[in-house]
Amino acid sequence: MAGFSEGAFMKKLTELNSSSQSIQTLSLWLIHHRKHHGIVVKNWFKELLKAKDSRKLTLMYLANDVIQNSKKKGPEYNKEFGGVLKKAFEHMSSTDEKIKASLGRLIHIWKEREMYDELTIAEYKQALLLPNMGDPPAKKIKTENSKKEKHQHKSPNREHNKSEADIRIVEVDGTLETHVHLSPRTPAGDPPEPDELIKAIQDLESSIASTDEATRERISNFPKEVSDISVLPTIEDKLCAEKLKVQVDEAISVVNEYNSRLSVEIESRKKITNMLKDFLPSQKELLAQAERTLEEYQDKLQKIYGVRQELKSHIQNLPDLTQLPDVTGGLAPLPSAGDLFNLH
Repeated sequence: MAGFSEGAFMKKLTELNSSSQSIQTLSLWLIHHRKHHGIVVKNWFKELLKAKDSRKLTLMYLANDVIQNSKKKGPEYNKEFGGVLKKAFEHMSSTDEKIKASLGRLIHIWKEREMYDELTIAEYKQALLLPNMGDPPAKKIKTENSKKEKHQHKSPNREHNKSEADIRIVEVDGTLETHVHLSPRTPAGDPPEPDELIKAIQDLESSIASTDEATRERISNFPKEVSDISVLPTIEDKLCAEKLKVQVDEAISVVNEYNSRLSVEIESRKKITNMLKDFLPSQKELLAQAERTLEEYQDKLQKIYGVRQELKSHIQNLPDLTQLPDVTGGLAPLPSAGDLFNLH
């Protein structure tokens, strides 16, 4: 997954469109980089203030996807967006009623799923100039797996259902709108940044004890006496005993140090294993999204090729101006009015 930078985020934000795939792809990227939540929300709010009304709604759908799907990992985005959403709703209170109705449904969903407390929800409604008389009803809501969702809403284990996507088809002012809230398969921990994973592997490679041939050979060359207790009865004088004690102490020191290094290596390998477990699922999901995006743009490319072919054919059917008579010498002068009306 690409590393985070403010410039990279602004570029992705510029490329964001209203499709659910575009929103979900950027949402997943932002959740992966949630440690940068302050920079993300600050720039998101700046973009919202200068955007056109239709794009404001797209930016709100992005915030909604991030807020809901990052809840499993931590409260960072929930709190950070919570600090600017009231101002955002105040800013959008002058938009047309259709957009305000869509924003009202977002507030309703946040209340229903307990994303924010009752007081905060009331402040958002007031900022958007919505009547605070219950929740804005969504007309003819058809929810995929609605019974299952209702059961999960009551179940204390609902957070464990990580693979389900909530798809709602809502009729507003006679128009059906589809709202998709992605619930990706998220690992138990945060996926590491690529550079963090690379550094961990490099650190391991630079201090691997299990491949230290010199130390292992040194240990294997210790005298038999330091590890064979059966030799002790053969020692008959104090000088030999003192000499063996020095060798035993040295062997203990070397082996203890080597065992410590092996223990550190084992912990490092466990850490990298866990990092890979967190890293790979996010990469697979991004790969799948990239493949879908590639397929979409390959289809667009084929359409452009088709337009080019039609344009070539059209150009070939246009008249060739080089085949027209040469008029470089000038045309004969037009008859004067007198010539036209001369009866003689």
